[in-house]
Amino acid sequence: MKKLISLNEAASLIQDQAVVTVSSSSGLGCPDAMLAAIGERFRATGSPSALTMLHPIAAGDMYGIKGVEHLAQPGLIRRIIAGSLPSGPSSLPMPDIWRLIVENEIAGYNVPSGILFDMHRDVAAHKPGVLTKVGLDTFVDPDRQGCAMNDKAASEPIVQKVHFGGDTWLHFPNIVPDVAIIRATTADEKGNLSFEHEGAYLGGLDQALAVRNNGGIVIAQVKRVVANGSLRTQDVRVPCNLVDYIVVDEAQMQTTQTAYDPAISGEIRQPAHIFEYADWGTDKVIARRAAMEVAEGDAVNLGFGISANVPRILLEEGLDGEATWVIEQGAVGGVPLLGFAFGCSANADAIMPSPDQFTYFQGGGFDLSLLSFMQIDRMGNVNVSKLGAKPYLTAGCGGFVDITSHAKSIIFSGYFTAGAKFEVGNGELKITQEGRSRKFVEEVEHVTFSGKIALERSQKILYVTERCVMTLTQAGLMVTEIAPGIDLEKDVLGQAEFPLLVSPSLKRMDAALFTNAPMNLTLRKSA
Repeated sequence: MKKLISLNEAASLIQDQAVVTVSSSSGLGCPDAMLAAIGERFRATGSPSALTMLHPIAAGDMYGIKGVEHLAQPGLIRRIIAGSLPSGPSSLPMPDIWRLIVENEIAGYNVPSGILFDMHRDVAAHKPGVLTKVGLDTFVDPDRQGCAMNDKAASEPIVQKVHFGGDTWLHFPNIVPDVAIIRATTADEKGNLSFEHEGAYLGGLDQALAVRNNGGIVIAQVKRVVANGSLRTQDVRVPCNLVDYIVVDEAQMQTTQTAYDPAISGEIRQPAHIFEYADWGTDKVIARRAAMEVAEGDAVNLGFGISANVPRILLEEGLDGEATWVIEQGAVGGVPLLGFAFGCSANADAIMPSPDQFTYFQGGGFDLSLLSFMQIDRMGNVNVSKLGAKPYLTAGCGGFVDITSHAKSIIFSGYFTAGAKFEVGNGELKITQEGRSRKFVEEVEHVTFSGKIALERSQKILYVTERCVMTLTQAGLMVTEIAPGIDLEKDVLGQAEFPLLVSPSLKRMDAALFTNAPMNLTLRKSA
């Protein structure tokens, strides 16, 4: 069987109304050329049309790799079921895929990434769908939005609440994919795939299994094809029996704006002095305070944003290697990278497939999660997945719901208000201009994390901001620490839309956090 075909030939294999699953994480591992070929075919012929698209993690971004934007044409997509979607600042135009969702032209669903990977595994094994507690009392729960991003999606539910074994669960019935579009670095002539230049394996193997076991076709985009026998057995991540067709894009980017960096794929190890420390400012103050919650030997999950700077804090303090960083794309250990390389780690100890990493997260096997927030309400609920009239400012939930559902301890980091300006240094913080909008609100717009469920599960929850630290209690949010230079009544209690509790043993945050010099951080011993 001839497996090597052109991009146009591969695009012609996709039928109208097919269910297509794509392996990607924004600009990391995106089979961009293949998605572009599908978009070009639709413009020329009107086919394939009415597709259902499955994206466990976003395909493409707003900064150079278009990904799903190639497909964002009226009539091409009927519905999209995604862990995340391209996002960016309000200074950039709304992506077309978001416009189609916002204008209710296609059904849009935001499903936690781990659940989407679970769906592929269960489809592959012909199990009766995913039964999970991940997402209870969040927007995933049908008692809230049931993952629906618009009215068209709400009219076609994909999740239900069921009772089984004397307990309450969320059930996601099977969605069987017809086509998998995955990416690797190298294919041999038989179709064995290796990932030596990739920054992550993502979920390509599980997606290929789901399609192969249900009679569909698997298309692999690669950078090069080599002779049979060229790949070491141990290096093959997706075997030839799961791959139907191979397409080549010799110019495929490793990540957005990175053609190829061997440190991203773990082929070389970088010396410590290569990594830049976090710039001085309030972001660094918040990251420093979050770093104080890390214990020696902890396995710590990191999210995008301020929390991603915590490894650089430990590096600056001479504590590199004292904690093991674990991120949803699969990297374990090393130094997580920033910017367009987020999702990769330099000097990683290992790279796990994303579905396996999510099994680890969903089961709460790690010690601590460091994440960001957009809104927090009186119940301790956190919103990171939807905000206002410009939903593309956030990518959606990604792995956030999977990670937080059973984490032992979570630190949510962010600013107390949006748009405030500060002077920070010499051991204190001064607010020179208060923020334009409040982030501690009566009720969050979207519940991505449930404070109620966290209390039921005895999770330890801290909210770290530039001006104070709070903890979630049965009675509400309690301020436990306040920054030097901050007025409790005016700058904290007066800037929340709901009453905050104040600890009877309220403490000052360490002045070293607000001083532009190493803070001589010492990690606490593990319990």
